[in-house]
Amino acid sequence: MRGHAPTVAVYPRSVPEVSDHTAEIGELPIFWRSAPAPESQTGVAPALYLHGVPTNSDDWVRPREHRGSRPRWRRRWRPMRSDDQWVVPPLYGEGFLERTGGLAPDLPGFGRSGKPGYLKCTIEEYADFIERFLDLVEVERVRMVVHDWGAVGLAFAQRHPERMERLVVTNAVPLLPGYRWHRTARLWRTPVVGELVMGATSRRVLRRSTREATAGGEPLPESFLDTVLEHFDQGTQRAILRLYRSSPSSVLAAAGARLGSLTMPALVVWGERDPYIPTRFAREYAKALGAELLLLPDAGHWWWYERPDAIEQVADFLTAA
Repeated sequence: MRGHAPTVAVYPRSVPEVSDHTAEIGELPIFWRSAPAPESQTGVAPALYLHGVPTNSDDWVRPREHRGSRPRWRRRWRPMRSDDQWVVPPLYGEGFLERTGGLAPDLPGFGRSGKPGYLKCTIEEYADFIERFLDLVEVERVRMVVHDWGAVGLAFAQRHPERMERLVVTNAVPLLPGYRWHRTARLWRTPVVGELVMGATSRRVLRRSTREATAGGEPLPESFLDTVLEHFDQGTQRAILRLYRSSPSSVLAAAGARLGSLTMPALVVWGERDPYIPTRFAREYAKALGAELLLLPDAGHWWWYERPDAIEQVADFLTAA
């Protein structure tokens, strides 16, 4: 099934307020966001959103406004004045969490959560974290959404299928046979080279690299770059390197060996212009999970920036009876 943008964008739901939380699991500081479920969903399992690399829980909420400055030629080479700045509004008004309610943690090593050096940042360690996090917030069952390296949630799902009510997989790292890491990942997986590449990451580099991740060849919004770069410290860089280096193709395939045993309703949503993960893995995920497949031919890896209308299709699936 291929998705197409609607001619009229009407948002029918009431929008709950998103709250920020902090706590500790052992000695590890954890940050997460939550929002109450829609009134019609009282008593059902909450949504659990798991982000990927190099982002954080900002993926799942309304994008922030970005404050920029006008090009110099618009200022005629004079010093900047206050009226030379303007605010670029978000591309869409409501994110995933606002529409469905639920939970969205910053995974350890990312965002505002702790980034201690003792973290191994393996698939199994993140699966352990998800279990401990759900115990912390006293949630037994979830409706899970995984993007990119949020695929670590699939390891938890295979370990605890009884705790899974629904599942959405979107442009996720393939826990499937036959995947070969993309160019940037191969650099990160190479000792010394990976550290140099990480250290050279700047706004300019990130802006240029995100061009290939969109269907139209335009970089992702400055607000996206803001949320990545604000938290792209040595702790996050170390977590990324350890995660990729601990996950050769054989480990990925082994981590998804029991995907076929999952029987909860599942949906695979995929931006087809993803330079990192070919669309064939969307089909393989759908086959392994017995899932509905929604392909977005006019969107890339972070498809919701290009196809925000499809957020509502995810929300409809998550909140279905």
